[in-house]
Formats: sequence, C-alpha cells, structure tokens
Amino acid sequence: MTDQNHFLEIHYSLRGKTLPADHGYALYSAIKQQLQKSGHQNLPRGLRLSTIPGVPNREGVIYLNRASRFRIRCLSDQVQTWYRFFQNQVLDIQGHLIRLVRPRITLPEPSGTLAARLVTFKLEAIDHREVPRYFLESCEKGLTHLGIRGKVFIPSDPDGDLARRTIQVKGTKVVGYRVIVEDLTAEDSLKLQWHGLGGRQHFGCGWFYPHKEDMNAA
Repeated sequence: MTDQNHFLEIHYSLRGKTLPADHGYALYSAIKQQLQKSGHQNLPRGLRLSTIPGVPNREGVIYLNRASRFRIRCLSDQVQTWYRFFQNQVLDIQGHLIRLVRPRITLPEPSGTLAARLVTFKLEAIDHREVPRYFLESCEKGLTHLGIRGKVFIPSDPDGDLARRTIQVKGTKVVGYRVIVEDLTAEDSLKLQWHGLGGRQHFGCGWFYPHKEDMNAA
C-alpha cells in the first residue's frame, strides 16, 4: 500500500482581499516562517501545498472570491496536526494579508482527466523553439517513473498559443506550462494527485486536480 492510498485534502476559506498573481514562492516562504516557529526547519515530507485561485486583474494581482481556497494534501494520519496548525493562521504574502478559516476535510476524488496550472522542469542547453517538445518528453518520463499511464499534453490559451506560465523564485523567472493528463485509471489519478509532477512542488507547481474544477488562478 503506498502513500497515495492514504492522503486527504484540507480546504481553508480565506479572509483577505487580494494576493500577488505569482505568489507560489511567497506563500511557501510565509508558511515556512510559521513552521519554523513551531520547530520545523523545512516543509515536512507528507505535506503538499497548492497555490490559491482568484480573479486576475491583469496587473499582477488576483482578487479573492468565495471560490478561493488554500488547499493542502497530507497523509491521513497527519490530518489532525495540519488541520489545527493552519487554522486561523495569518499569512503575510508580500504585504497581502490572508487568514485561513473554516477548514474542511475532503477525500481526494479520482478523475480520468487531471490538470495542473503550472508544471516546471529543469531544461538546460536547448533551443527555445524546442522547449515544448523537451518539456513534454520530461512529463512522459516523469509519469513513467511513477508507473502512471496517461496521455499528456499542453493545452492552448484562449489566444491559441500554448499555455505558457512562469513563477518567480528568488528573483529568477522559471518557465513552465499548464498541463493536462487524460485517460488515467482511478489508481493512477490518485497517484498523480499525491506525487505531482516536475519540480518546485513546494511552491504549488505540479499540483494536479480534476479537470472539471475551476482552479484558473492568474
């Protein structure tokens, strides 16, 4: 029996108005500060963080609404610990304050089609035009490494271009893409939601969710 058979999700509603659209690294840093106050030096193994969806204003900010949630995934035997730890935490995300309230525990939902807002890989010394091809090859290798079978692709944005995304990490812009994986079995769907795909998962990258969910954060 592996970890993906024993994880749960906790969803927190938010008190707050806005966040930076690109807040994955800042959110992780704010959480890490709170963890260090409680004796953890780093994000513990067995804890996964998502970024927070909102309505973009096209000027680098998202507005939080009723659908905005902070979500974590954790092993089921740790759920009480993290439920209590994050409840009512106030996080300062680059000057934007949010409070995590009304936690709700949910079972992960298997789905034949999963999406991730941003997946990144370390791709070196390749021609820029070839990045999408190398990126998809890395996705396929990652799925194979996890023993997952599925059809992976980069969807298009409304303007017809590949859904390219970026994240700022310590002042460096990291490029990735929105990713969809289809034709998953229930077991593989849960496995991908638990293990994620690619790097920088502490910052919310590689977080997969059922495609029908609205997680289109800016």
